[in-house]
Amino acid sequence: MRILPCFLVFALVLAGADIRNTSTPDTDTPCSFTAPATLSAWEARKVQLRSQILIAAGLDPLPAKTALTPIVTGRLERNGYTIEKVAIETMPGYWLGGNLYRPKSAGRHPAVLHPHGHWSYGRLENQPLCSTPTLAINLARNGFVVFAYDMVGYNDTAQTPHDFSTPAHQLWGFTPLGLQLWNSIRAADFLESLPDVDPQKLAMTGASGGGTQTFLLTAVDQRIRVSAPVNMISGIMQGGCICENAPGLRIGTNNIEIAALMAPRPMLAVAATGDWTRNVPRQEYPALKTVWSLYGKPELVEAVQFDAPHNYNQDSRQAVYDFLRKQLLPGAPPFKERVVAVEQLQDMMVFNGRALPSHARTFDQLFEDWKAAARRQAQSLTPAQGRALLRATFAVSAQPGAQAVPMRYIDGASPAVLYVHPGGIQAAAESAGVKKLLAAGRAVLLVDAFQTGAAQAPRDRSHKHFLTFNPSDDAARASDVLAAISALAAKKPGAIEIQAEGKARWWALFAAAMSDTPVRFETRPAEFDASDAQLADNFFVPGLQRAGGAATALRLVGAR
Repeated sequence: MRILPCFLVFALVLAGADIRNTSTPDTDTPCSFTAPATLSAWEARKVQLRSQILIAAGLDPLPAKTALTPIVTGRLERNGYTIEKVAIETMPGYWLGGNLYRPKSAGRHPAVLHPHGHWSYGRLENQPLCSTPTLAINLARNGFVVFAYDMVGYNDTAQTPHDFSTPAHQLWGFTPLGLQLWNSIRAADFLESLPDVDPQKLAMTGASGGGTQTFLLTAVDQRIRVSAPVNMISGIMQGGCICENAPGLRIGTNNIEIAALMAPRPMLAVAATGDWTRNVPRQEYPALKTVWSLYGKPELVEAVQFDAPHNYNQDSRQAVYDFLRKQLLPGAPPFKERVVAVEQLQDMMVFNGRALPSHARTFDQLFEDWKAAARRQAQSLTPAQGRALLRATFAVSAQPGAQAVPMRYIDGASPAVLYVHPGGIQAAAESAGVKKLLAAGRAVLLVDAFQTGAAQAPRDRSHKHFLTFNPSDDAARASDVLAAISALAAKKPGAIEIQAEGKARWWALFAAAMSDTPVRFETRPAEFDASDAQLADNFFVPGLQRAGGAATALRLVGAR
């Protein structure tokens, strides 16, 4: 038997240089975006990013679309437009409230989805820096149907709080961001269904948190033909609320690149000098334009900036009116914003003085429904789909640190064994399991998975949205074990076996499940039957349960 020097994947580096430790971005970490050199490269990147957004939102696979069963609790007749108080059932027993503004003119009209930002009154905010009713009424008077709808936890949409997030919710991909993105998808379904809406002319605009919702929906839903995100595309602040920061959303990406997924459809980026969009004309907009240029359509992305604090004020609204008219009603004359009579707040609420439908679900019931639907979907995945979903959930391709995993290879007979110990290489080398393998003359690969053995290093996890930008420690460990499988397959072609101890058995199970290389990993009955609380303590990977959890991993390993 010959002991070889330490064998590393791709490069020999100090464990402390692992980028997953040295670079832990957060919402305020300055970032930039450079488009790929070719359109084909960008199109491939789009597929990857769309998947990443949907997985972060807990929407991959997409939930079943059930009947919207709109409830209309009142209609206001006004000069040139109407306002309806509408709620739609985006999931069984879950209601999204809003106001539908419609022109009185005959025919089919372009339609605008309008999510709101974090102003106190949500979709009913009416003050100089933001007035949703003013925007919606002016658009309706000039030929647009507008659906202004709630964020979760606001106004009529109160079956969940706005800012919930626990490890159990994260394991199942049940987040405010995911609910809001799903509500926006269903809101587009609702507008498409209306007889006075042209489904080929759907647009979307929102400011602040509503701007985040705008570019997230346009990133994943091609039905939105024109968009105008306001005061949110930025390289110096990525969104401060939990509803903008689901785990995994921005690992290896940022809001500039996400907004660029709108290309080549027309988009107007509205910015302000007094907030985090102050650099848009000089930095974010030129970066965005390079993507539209890949399609030969640089003229379809525009930017405008006003000397103002964070807002959706009259100047910003006027810019959006002009852009939407140019793109969706090119023959119509320009129009200027008119002063409007804003309705009383209580007269705009869907459920003011009314109970929710009798089958409305509580917050806890909605979470249980979400979990049950996730289990059904996971069971229907093919092995290839399940493997791809797990790899994306673990952000395998977005972890450059996994390319520098410390490993030690000891040559010997096949089948080779990857031995994973929670204490890393040295602890594994001293274990009875490895000594037995070496005594039998087997080839063995040992690994210092993330934050074990020589790979231990300081890592700042203090930011409240840390997991939005960084993989969890356990996701990184499983990715490192997966990298070790590939390294062993290259070093010792043929059958591969994994053996592991303690918590490292979780890393080994999911690495084996994600591996394109067939590996043998023996499990004991019920050893991976863990509750959400146990997973949070022993193997925490956001989205893990939404992707099928241990049941999916065991099926994939057993199907080898």
